[in-house]
Amino acid sequence: MRYLGLDLGTKTMGVAISDKSNTISTSLKTINYQNYDELILEIEKIVKKYDITTFVLGYPKNMNNTVGIRAEETNKFKNRLENYFSLPVVLMDERLSTVEAENVLISADLSRKKRKKVIDSMAASIILDTYLRRIKNGRK
Repeated sequence: MRYLGLDLGTKTMGVAISDKSNTISTSLKTINYQNYDELILEIEKIVKKYDITTFVLGYPKNMNNTVGIRAEETNKFKNRLENYFSLPVVLMDERLSTVEAENVLISADLSRKKRKKVIDSMAASIILDTYLRRIKNGRK
């Protein structure tokens, strides 16, 4: 049983994976995509390779807790994932996950160019890690 963390952007998707004990998350990759069909096929390879049982999808709510255009797009993608894979998709509040990822990468002294390559997968890892801590504490 492994979880896959996803951070959906307009052109890229950050991907992170849990370890087999679902204790820690690790950045896996960033997928560049043109459309959701292409993205689903890339995710399918990961699901098969790592025996994924649940998706944890970042949910980009507005800072005032309202649902905007990006969150609506995320809901559409969530439905596509559920229909294609027949696996549960958990929406996880991702407010400030990219900011947190940026801060981690800056503190690691990565150049702007290198940060750009890994920021999405790092954000996915933060989203997934937040969820793993939640389930460890008995909340879902």
